[in-house]
Amino acid sequence: MSLKQETCSYGGEEEEEEEETGLVCEEADLEDGQMREVSVAEQKVLLVRVQGQYFAVGSKCSHYNAPLVKGALVGDRVRCPFHGACFSVKTGDIEEYPGLDSLPSYKVKVVDGKVYVSINKKSLTLTKRVKAMCRTSPDVKRIVLLVGGGPAALVCAETLRQNCFQGRIVIITKDALPPFDKPKLSKALNVDSGSILLRSADFYQQYGIEVWTQREVVSLNSADKVVKMSDGTEQLYDQLLISTGCRARPLGCPGSDLRGVKLLQTHEDAKEIHESCLGKKAVIVGASFIGMELASYLSDKAAAVAVVGRTRFPYESSLGLEIGKMSMRMLEERNVEFYMSDEVTELRGEGGKVKEVVLKGGATLEADVVIAGIGVIPNSHFLAGSRVEVDSKKAVIVDKFMRTNLADVFSAGDVTSFPLTIRDDQRVHIGHWQMSQAQGRVAALNMMNKPTAIQSVPFFWTVLLGKSIRYTGYGEGYTEIIFKGSVEERKFLAFYIKDEVVVAAASLMFDPAVARIAELMATGRTVTKAQAQADDLSWLQM
Repeated sequence: MSLKQETCSYGGEEEEEEEETGLVCEEADLEDGQMREVSVAEQKVLLVRVQGQYFAVGSKCSHYNAPLVKGALVGDRVRCPFHGACFSVKTGDIEEYPGLDSLPSYKVKVVDGKVYVSINKKSLTLTKRVKAMCRTSPDVKRIVLLVGGGPAALVCAETLRQNCFQGRIVIITKDALPPFDKPKLSKALNVDSGSILLRSADFYQQYGIEVWTQREVVSLNSADKVVKMSDGTEQLYDQLLISTGCRARPLGCPGSDLRGVKLLQTHEDAKEIHESCLGKKAVIVGASFIGMELASYLSDKAAAVAVVGRTRFPYESSLGLEIGKMSMRMLEERNVEFYMSDEVTELRGEGGKVKEVVLKGGATLEADVVIAGIGVIPNSHFLAGSRVEVDSKKAVIVDKFMRTNLADVFSAGDVTSFPLTIRDDQRVHIGHWQMSQAQGRVAALNMMNKPTAIQSVPFFWTVLLGKSIRYTGYGEGYTEIIFKGSVEERKFLAFYIKDEVVVAAASLMFDPAVARIAELMATGRTVTKAQAQADDLSWLQM
């Protein structure tokens, strides 16, 4: 059963507004496929020429305000150089994530070979635009339940309202906070909760999106279309989204229940880790993205930081040996110690509090705090007995429309195992912020009976000591890496090759290369090994 399309109005009639108009360039100044940042009354505007026509939109990405002029323009959309969000240059609408909002779009006129841009005076200072959304109607009795308060649930809720669903929308999260910017937690532990909220309380109220915090769903009865919560209460639904994400995998060795042993999952965890590590000895178990970001953050705050990893170098299986070695060196320069090709066998304590970390290789490390960053487990335990299909790793199996095997039950985000378009629909489990948002949108559209397949290209970033490594594609099973630039000099572009084709790319200080490659992949173009090997990278349009 799909949600019925309702007819609704998004607001009042538009009035004639005063405008500020500026002459921004000559018509011949830009060729097709070029963009430029111009100003109208001190407001920066992105001016783009596509197929002989000029368009003007906001100049800053709605995610973290990156300058879009430094991004990648492919066809009629621009992709942010930092984190991969995409916008239509014709409408300003967001077409790929991260970020929630669209760009303002401005009027362009070409008169006597001169290009003019006009901006409504009331919106002169606005840099982002919330898409038009409808509100609830008491006549519409349908309920959509979104279980889990992450980016997939939020984007699903907003997409439903953007597509005129006027029934109830309820987000249920066991977190104390409504949807928040989780990638910031491991990069900047000591963040104020107000600064990471994705939407304000007023926003949810305005668009009739109910957010139930500190409520946990413990079971699903799909036959009766009802979920049960830990407090014993039940809630009916017409359509359901499972977007519960993953939880941090705890250490399984003796002593892992000692005080001072931490997992990073919530905002409270982040604050607690920050406070407990100040001037103390911290040991991080796990040398992948979370572990390395924590080590980077704590390197100038803790008295000592040690990282324990099973591989020879951090990121070895995902980014490769060279980038792993470089990342390790960056942190060693900040006095982070590494114990690689090793693992924890025991944690020893005193008075119930952790004091030492014993390694298989024989070393014993002093520790006031131990933080585990050893992977994640999908939050699908509440589905036991529900008949929802999960894979061997307990991720929820969905098709490319984000449908589970049960009618009216969808799933999106880190909890899913889904078919990846750029890998010929190979089933994958990818925990990327951007992918969760994309899946939330696709789930909503299919709930509304607007058949839409997930076709997003994975895009990921990690931050070490203020420097961002960007990554796009899906590199599992790559057989070689071709580098441009210099990894040792920390300015490079890496192409991951499988079967003579580029399946992924990573970069540091090489923007907008990864954004450009992501856009080529998104438009279905194949980047070959020969292109990656060539000295001439003009095809990247850097």
